[in-house]
Amino acid sequence: MNTSLFIARRIRHAPIATFSATVTKVGIASIAIGLSVIIVAFSVLFGFKSTIQQKIFLFGSHIQVSKFSLNNSYEETPLPAHTKLYDEAKQIKGLRHIQAVAMKAGILQTTDELSGAVLKGVGKDYDWQQFKETLVEGKVPEVQPDSGYSTQILISRQMATQLQLAVGGDVLMYFIDNPPRARKLQVTGIYETGLPEFDKTMVIGDIRMIQRLNNWGADSVGSYEIFVNNFQQLDAVYKRVREAASPDMRPVRVTDNYRPLFEWLMLLDNNTAVFLTLILFVAGFNMVSILFVLMMERTPMIGLFKALGSSNALIRGVFFYVGLNMVIKGLLIGNAVGIGLCLIQDKFRVIPLDPKNYYMNYVPIEWSIPVIVLANVASLALIGLILWLPTIVITRIQPVKALVFKK
Repeated sequence: MNTSLFIARRIRHAPIATFSATVTKVGIASIAIGLSVIIVAFSVLFGFKSTIQQKIFLFGSHIQVSKFSLNNSYEETPLPAHTKLYDEAKQIKGLRHIQAVAMKAGILQTTDELSGAVLKGVGKDYDWQQFKETLVEGKVPEVQPDSGYSTQILISRQMATQLQLAVGGDVLMYFIDNPPRARKLQVTGIYETGLPEFDKTMVIGDIRMIQRLNNWGADSVGSYEIFVNNFQQLDAVYKRVREAASPDMRPVRVTDNYRPLFEWLMLLDNNTAVFLTLILFVAGFNMVSILFVLMMERTPMIGLFKALGSSNALIRGVFFYVGLNMVIKGLLIGNAVGIGLCLIQDKFRVIPLDPKNYYMNYVPIEWSIPVIVLANVASLALIGLILWLPTIVITRIQPVKALVFKK
């Protein structure tokens, strides 16, 4: 039988009116609040990062492969539609999808308004799944009909507001050529990513229109967009893509194309790490203080145990188990509160955000069971180790003085 654990079970229930009962509740509450804040912070951080990244990937993809050129404008150098990289993409480990696109700059014009834009042409291999999540009105355009090209386009809500356009409306787009050429386009859908870098310029349409405007054949495209299975493995897949690409191709990672945004997300990681360290420090300090109070109140009991021949290790174990019991109760309550708050926000989206400042309409939540488990284990291990510190005082208590203190 574990004697320390047996005694701890008998003394851990202090009378409700005592000071030790009050500080015990404070200790449990501090652990619960700390863990619930950790769970909510990580869930919101992962949700925020994931939402921003998914919005970037709508237009940036994980890896973009274009023809090597010194041209920095939107006028692309044509790339063959079917190359070894495109046709054998499924054989590259970690690569999920590859699609061919093309871009061309122009100006959208309605009766009273003008707006600069970039038409992104897509084909039948385009993955609309992620894009449909940003669709706020209408539907995605039909691309690559049986003959000719489609004039249906998808514009952002920002453009629709500026140009006073609605789903089903027509708009002229003038393309920068010599001489300039115009096409009458029909709006079939309106999207909103919340990222002004895309919303103020990007229009989605048929790749065949761009091929016709650029005098390309059906076998020419502007670039390839590549998506990986796991974003954490981006660098490894990027190396494999470079090896499979021909010398005249230029693969670029999304983290290089949009470096400021990803550096900003990394800064959020650093701030969160500092914040969580402070939370654990405060929770650990509270537990040390509370255990000191409990030991001071039970100094006569400690003296009696020593007078009866109990070892310092046994008495230290008693108070360690008392403290550990408070930690476990705090963790259980913290999990219930933290996970409960995340569930409410995830389902009902009760906390809104200003999309102008945060690029989204509500606080996002992303669940990560391994992180929640790790937070519990780390909190239990760290605070458990800290609990041994105040028990060192027991070795300095002399039985004679402790029993006199009892009188």
